[in-house]
Amino acid sequence: MVIDGLYYALAFGAAGGLAAWLAGPAFGIPLFAVALFCLYFFRDPDREIPQGAVAVSPADGRVAAVKSESADLTRISVFLNIFDVHVNRAPVAGRVKEVFYKRGRFLAANREEASSQNEQNLIVIEGGGCEVALRQIAGLIARRVVCYKKPGDRVETGERIGLIKFGSRADVLLGAEWDIQVRPGMRVRAGSSVLARRRSG
Repeated sequence: MVIDGLYYALAFGAAGGLAAWLAGPAFGIPLFAVALFCLYFFRDPDREIPQGAVAVSPADGRVAAVKSESADLTRISVFLNIFDVHVNRAPVAGRVKEVFYKRGRFLAANREEASSQNEQNLIVIEGGGCEVALRQIAGLIARRVVCYKKPGDRVETGERIGLIKFGSRADVLLGAEWDIQVRPGMRVRAGSSVLARRRSG
């Protein structure tokens, strides 16, 4: 479990206990329910990481879009609902070249324009002669993105690198050297689902 979940659960549990003591048990029940949900939401299960020249999903969720951003750049967008695991993982191994935070709007994360307009964190990973970028995108409910890494850090494929709180979206930007393996509507899991395979040669 992500430690944040324990803090939220303790806070809501304490508030529920206070409400039950002051106003009666019925008033504490909703807060106790929220505390339990926080424990569920911030779960962080281990995943089996595939081997080889692959790019894995950075997040649990549904593939919302596979779009050509340019002649040699493809964006794969993964939409997370509040019931998905929200721990983000590195899509590829390499060195973190850049981490850039951009302020923006809080549109519903499943909308196409969320990729460009919403508040987000961009993480560029350089490795194996190419660059892969990950956008952690805030949504209508999710208003905080967390990144554990900084420029210069080394990451492995599927390594935990951050967190988006309470419903959100993650975009992966891949160059022409990648053969895309997913399509819109597919369910993916962070760290274990292959989004693309590196072309040989």
